[in-house]
Amino acid sequence: MSATHLNQRGETFFLNLRFLLIVCVFIGNAIEPLISRMDGIHSLYMWIFTFHMPLFVFVTGYFAKSSLTGEAGRKVLLQIGMQYIIFQTLYSVLDITVFQVKNIHHSFFAPYLLLWFLASHFCWRLVLLSLRKCSPLQQIAISVLLGVLVGYLQLDGTWLSFSRTFVFLPFFIAGYHFSFAALEKFLTRKVRVTGMMLSAGLFLVLYLGGGNLIPGWLYGNMTYMQLDHHEWYAGLIRLSLYLLQLFAGAIFLSFVPAKESRLTDFGRRTLYVFLLHGLIIRLAAASPLYDYIHTGAATLGLIAGAVILTVLLSQPAVRKWTSPAIEPPVQWVVELERRALGQFNH
Repeated sequence: MSATHLNQRGETFFLNLRFLLIVCVFIGNAIEPLISRMDGIHSLYMWIFTFHMPLFVFVTGYFAKSSLTGEAGRKVLLQIGMQYIIFQTLYSVLDITVFQVKNIHHSFFAPYLLLWFLASHFCWRLVLLSLRKCSPLQQIAISVLLGVLVGYLQLDGTWLSFSRTFVFLPFFIAGYHFSFAALEKFLTRKVRVTGMMLSAGLFLVLYLGGGNLIPGWLYGNMTYMQLDHHEWYAGLIRLSLYLLQLFAGAIFLSFVPAKESRLTDFGRRTLYVFLLHGLIIRLAAASPLYDYIHTGAATLGLIAGAVILTVLLSQPAVRKWTSPAIEPPVQWVVELERRALGQFNH
């Protein structure tokens, strides 16, 4: 098999994975208001959170292979920065004027809800660039150490997404260095069936005894003190959660189709779903929708709605209408920088 064909197969697999993960993100955010009412929904929510963000960060690292350095890397950093400014402003203005949400601190230094991912993605790239002289194994070891140590700091972990940046950094670095060839050989039909069964077993374990697992540990945005753990060995809990997330993410790969399909095309536009679905979630929270959801059938309808909306937001038409905000052009910034440097040198 040629390297080009292998790369194409890897891209197809991870685009399929990326779409399945954005479905999980939408479902997780949609059912969050219900987790205190229904045990089954709480278990589903916790099951999703054991793998969906670590894997999303992992996939992001995988696709950063071709755009980490050089002008391509600079353009990605510029675009992330512009996306952050645009949507941090948009969500804050809507919260104040339309949704009238109270008790939220609006600041560019405090990423708004899901926008932490943009702030952290920006930092993951910079940290990985700074570690380029280290071997991949050393990079992962350093990132795990930083992820554990950041929990001991006496600061608000949400500031500039500082906590999440380091907690999820190991997954970004692992994704960047990941070889799809090894996974393709390992992921046989028998392994897939076993993985699916183990994933179902994980859900059952969470349903029977997951009530003691605090969601804050999986969010990655809180220090050990904020999680009410002041012991010197609190970092060992994060290490054990890394193992849980690694296990949960690995077995979830069993659900990902390897062949190219409509899912693959949808996977190319997950950024649109990620940045836009928050508007729908905010609108739903401000409406009386959740006052009418008390039964399993209604909850299934909510989940189905989240899946349908994910597909709709993945359509090419949505990209056409919203691309100036979600994928803002950055070439003009590069040109301005070149002119400024040219004038300075003269």
